[in-house]
Amino acid sequence: MKNELKRELKTPGAVLMGLGSIIGTGIFVSVAIATQVAGNGIVIAIVLAAILAVFNGLSSAQLAAAHPVSGGTYEYGYRFLGPGFGFTAGWMFLIAKSASAATAVLGCAGYLFYAFDGGTENWLLVGSGLVLLALVTLLVSGGIRQSNIANKVIVSVTLVGLAALVVAGLFKSGVPARPIADAFTDTEGSSILYASALMFVAYTGYGRIATLGEEVSSPHKTIPRAIILAMTLIVILYLAVSLTALQVMGADAFGQTVEGEAAPLMMVAEVLSVPVIGPVITIAAITAMLGVLLNLILGLSRVMLGMARRRDLPHALSRIHPDSKSPVAAVWITGAVIGLLVLSGDVVFTWSFSAFTVLIYYAITNLSALYLPTEQRLYPRWIPVSGLFGCLFLAFWIDPGIWISGLLLIGIGLIWHTIARRVREAGTG
Repeated sequence: MKNELKRELKTPGAVLMGLGSIIGTGIFVSVAIATQVAGNGIVIAIVLAAILAVFNGLSSAQLAAAHPVSGGTYEYGYRFLGPGFGFTAGWMFLIAKSASAATAVLGCAGYLFYAFDGGTENWLLVGSGLVLLALVTLLVSGGIRQSNIANKVIVSVTLVGLAALVVAGLFKSGVPARPIADAFTDTEGSSILYASALMFVAYTGYGRIATLGEEVSSPHKTIPRAIILAMTLIVILYLAVSLTALQVMGADAFGQTVEGEAAPLMMVAEVLSVPVIGPVITIAAITAMLGVLLNLILGLSRVMLGMARRRDLPHALSRIHPDSKSPVAAVWITGAVIGLLVLSGDVVFTWSFSAFTVLIYYAITNLSALYLPTEQRLYPRWIPVSGLFGCLFLAFWIDPGIWISGLLLIGIGLIWHTIARRVREAGTG
């Protein structure tokens, strides 16, 4: 009997899985971060980032179909490009998603503090975030899993809250025509590109759709269809929410909402002065970001587990707890790394750092897709070429301090990788 998963997930289910992985910190925090950079140009940045994300999603889909293993680009890099690229992809994934998780922690804490009129001191935000992170890490270390039902509940609650905000904005402030017009007149191109890089991270949950190859019916049709549908829905959602925020508050004021409590959409709801909207947005934000945090810790610890098994990381991290069947050491190291980033207390820093590293990760994804044999290729070569160029191009529009730090981390990782390989070879020789 074959050890295979059941192919029962159809396009609607795959789309929901993608939405559950995408909707979270991106909509509740990063839209405001990107608006702080680009102003009304955020409207253009959302669309540009989505186009690049579709290219990357399709490259991921054909790699998943050709090489259906866990580990994503870490494994694709090893198989199609070599150990150095594979390690770099895994290393960048760990850094990028740890930074995204730290943003989720700070964002969730920010919404909680704002909702309950807590203090605005940075140490309170960081401290409460670390407590929240410890609790979620404890749950994950015990082997907890998010079910499809829980995913649907999270997505539903979040969509209801965001729809309520958009509808309230239409009734109170009218159709947001002004922000659309201003998007093409008062924004510099460099700012739009920087904001596009920041917004790209807000789409990257589509990768989860690409990893469902063994569980969907007709994966060659269902996966690309689900990616495109999910991306279309997310673009509409991001545009609707950002245009509402710009119409209600203005670009400058909305961009500044990431300071202090870091609860941008709560502040939009407060300006609207519709009594029910505030609590609804708070619940939606907290639910979505907790779901994102839980999934990120799960995913990060499993990639860390895979890298430890290959001895790209210390082998002790590959141990599985006999009772919980969870990689407890990898889970807690994951939590510790996220915690170090939370200590910055700055969602702009954590999100920007995530943007650079995730763009490098997907550049390797597209490069791997270029090396697929012709018979395994699902889409024309211009798709991964466009994705590769777009990722590398946008990565260096981010603040130089961020990408220089990112390049230094790549160098440190490759030095570790080289030393570890030589130690292994010496031990087996």
